[in-house]
Amino acid sequence: MRKILNLAIVLSIFISSCHHKEEHGDQNVKFVATSPIKTDTTVFREYVCQIHSIQHIELRALEKSYLQNIYVDEGQFVKKGQMLFQIMPVIYRAEVQRAQAEVDFAAIEYNNTKALADSHVVSPNELALAKAKYEKAKSELALAKAHLSFTEIRAPFDGLIGTFNDVRIGSLLDEGELLTTLSDNSKMWVYFNVPEAEYLNYALQKRQDKPLKVLLRMANDQLYDQEGVIETIESDFNSETGNIAFRATFQNPNRILRHGQTGNILMPVPLKNVLLIPQKATYEVLDKTYVYVINNNNQIEAREIKIGAELPHLFVVREGLSEKDKILVEGLRKVKNKQKIRYEFEPLSKIISELHSIHAE
Repeated sequence: MRKILNLAIVLSIFISSCHHKEEHGDQNVKFVATSPIKTDTTVFREYVCQIHSIQHIELRALEKSYLQNIYVDEGQFVKKGQMLFQIMPVIYRAEVQRAQAEVDFAAIEYNNTKALADSHVVSPNELALAKAKYEKAKSELALAKAHLSFTEIRAPFDGLIGTFNDVRIGSLLDEGELLTTLSDNSKMWVYFNVPEAEYLNYALQKRQDKPLKVLLRMANDQLYDQEGVIETIESDFNSETGNIAFRATFQNPNRILRHGQTGNILMPVPLKNVLLIPQKATYEVLDKTYVYVINNNNQIEAREIKIGAELPHLFVVREGLSEKDKILVEGLRKVKNKQKIRYEFEPLSKIISELHSIHAE
């Protein structure tokens, strides 16, 4: 019985010492603390966008006939004036020859009538009638030549050929039938919608002598290597969405961007004299954001803050902190509210530099 009692006492002492170590062990740990910094910075607002070629047209058959030749392929780059399709020209060439014969006949008739009119053999009215027939014949020849030219479908500008609309050599084409599309991708127009409040911020900050430049995040989450410039804003707000459309222009020297692509526009928003803190110095409870503020007694106190904007690794604090406050940066899960801690102070600039170095690797 005495052995059992002694064993119980030993176990009690051991457990008590373990609890003592757990309660005071964290006091030997040094945490990292910092203070918010006030600075000017820029955040980027992101908007879903649609990418369009500056010129995107449909190429259609202007005459009804058989498709005789296709000189290009889908996705091919073509130059202005290059032949794309040939519609069978036999009938239209014959029409030109007939019209030319009519012109020749009318010219002879007019010249004969003019000679007779000069000799006062025929009246001036007959001469005027012969001249009118001659002019009509010439106009019909011009029309026939126009119809013949429509059998040659050429590129009106440099661009990329789109998908063929189920047309093949020998296909019977109707007048106006769609053949393919042509896109000029040398520049791209990127459209995106901006809410009214953000439009007003942009309009108030805009400088007339300095156009606003924007970035484009492509569908693969990479940034496009050319900056865009906002050139136009739609005249009216959409009454259903409350948004207004912006259009940015991007140069496309390598033809990476294509008509119909999607992405995200990043619009810079300058912020003056804002407080920045590391994102990792915050935690959330029920959709509210908190930090641990260290008081003069080295005791931490949970404090709710309001986040204004987000930067890489940083938050812009709208309410709840000042430059003089010291906040806990690391070990937030290891401490409790009102706990006393030991800490080392590090300037926020150093912490930011370390964060960028880690993520760059």
